[in-house]
Amino acid sequence: MESQTRLSERQLKILEVIREYTDEFGYPPTIREIGDSVGISSTSVVSYNLNALERKGYLARDKDVSRGLRLMTEGSPHAGLSQDEEDEYPSEFLSIPLLGAIAAGEPLPVFDSNASLADGDTIRVSSDMVGNPRNVYALQVRGDSMIDALIHDGDIVIMRHQVTAENGDMVAAWVKDEKATTLKRFYWEPGRRMVRLQPANPTMEPIYVHPRNLDIQGKVIGVIRRLS
Repeated sequence: MESQTRLSERQLKILEVIREYTDEFGYPPTIREIGDSVGISSTSVVSYNLNALERKGYLARDKDVSRGLRLMTEGSPHAGLSQDEEDEYPSEFLSIPLLGAIAAGEPLPVFDSNASLADGDTIRVSSDMVGNPRNVYALQVRGDSMIDALIHDGDIVIMRHQVTAENGDMVAAWVKDEKATTLKRFYWEPGRRMVRLQPANPTMEPIYVHPRNLDIQGKVIGVIRRLS
């Protein structure tokens, strides 16, 4: 790896931004976010410098992924490896699909219940958060109905795709007749023969749905909080 004296001041700043952003949020920034942080308005200029950092061995970059950046620390045994060689080593980050938004409030149209989990944008998250990456995806939260569960508007929830739920699970629930998905806690109420979708906000009422009118699309396994 080349010495840091071979890096420009701008490239050093970009590395610092990527490192600090990843430490804070658990996934790397986009090109646009890097540009905003270092004062570069042109995404092509940011991309040029990312390519330079990749050539010098400071960065691994997947250009097919919107947040496909991974820092290579100086002296790392992974630095300078080919892609085939690098694949032999476990990454501390995993790419998972970001399928859109989900309402933590009233149901919001999101995606068809039969949509492929490979559809949509992609983010990289800590492998410690996900564990087994099979059937894992992400949704961005819209609304404040789950604030008492420490999930706020703009947060990203990490979901594991499953079609069943137990009482108390926080789930993405597809309400068929509204063709909409909502984020709520699941409770089966046998006396009513209904499912209660319970918000975590004392100012909001639960939603009651007949089981035939409901599909469970996933269970929350993690939350990425964007701090203001």
